[in-house]
Amino acid sequence: MSILNSQIDEIASTHLGKRVEGSKSYDSSLLVAVPRLENRKRYSIIPEELPFEGYDVWHCYEFSTMTKNNIPVTRVLKLKYSCDSEYIVESKSLKLYLNSFNMTNFGTSAAECLNICRQLIENDLSEKLQTRVAVEFLTDNSDKVQIFDNYVNLMALVDEESLSTSVFKESPEVLKIEQTNDKKSEYYLKYDSLRSNCRVTHQPDFGDVFIYYRSKKVINYDSLIKYLISFRSEYHFHEECCEMIYKRLFDLLDNDDKLMICTLYTRRGGIDISPVRYSKGLTNSDIEALENLSVFARCGIKQ
Repeated sequence: MSILNSQIDEIASTHLGKRVEGSKSYDSSLLVAVPRLENRKRYSIIPEELPFEGYDVWHCYEFSTMTKNNIPVTRVLKLKYSCDSEYIVESKSLKLYLNSFNMTNFGTSAAECLNICRQLIENDLSEKLQTRVAVEFLTDNSDKVQIFDNYVNLMALVDEESLSTSVFKESPEVLKIEQTNDKKSEYYLKYDSLRSNCRVTHQPDFGDVFIYYRSKKVINYDSLIKYLISFRSEYHFHEECCEMIYKRLFDLLDNDDKLMICTLYTRRGGIDISPVRYSKGLTNSDIEALENLSVFARCGIKQ
């Protein structure tokens, strides 16, 4: 482990492995920022020359605060910031920070209360991460849209009984090109059994991977499944896994091909993280829908 990598883990573990009573009042000092740099260096991703665009979307299911009359106001909170930011927010620090709103009073109505909280959270996170962070609260009146309905499960495209692997550490060498065609085609693929592990807590994280690419090359489905399975014993943050998958496929395809990777992780500790990375300048209906990615993406609702 490099010195910087060790420092990152130390930063990320500020609140981990310790009994934390939590703050009884709003406290922005609880937030911890973690640099993206170390993992990107390992995969030859240069911050000044990112091979992708995208953002990180977080959903916090347990946000609750109170009005000045001590009336609770509870919502699902969504935040989003660009992948070109130098830092990500450490998830437990975010949870503790949001919990500090629980017994704090804001505004005389629910609407005023939420507006004050939104502005505070946007300002605190934007300052901590040194990037613009957009915050909103989801409601039951969210518009509906179909997302990922045209993606085909990879397991339906292979002979499951003949598929076998014993590789459980991220292994790009298993990836293979099946064939190269005369014209480019579009591929919409998903894999619903992604597992990786938090680099700090070593707790397992589960999610779905959605892959779109346009290329003359056809990626061998067996090899792609084996590659995604190889994350099963990896220890990385969600954002890092998304970028690793993108970079490995980016290196496999041609420079002018188009690629999109979206990893929708399930919630842990009341929070889920859904990173999205895609080719610069990519225009695609799914990308447009992902601009409004929400916790309801799997069931066809956006915010």
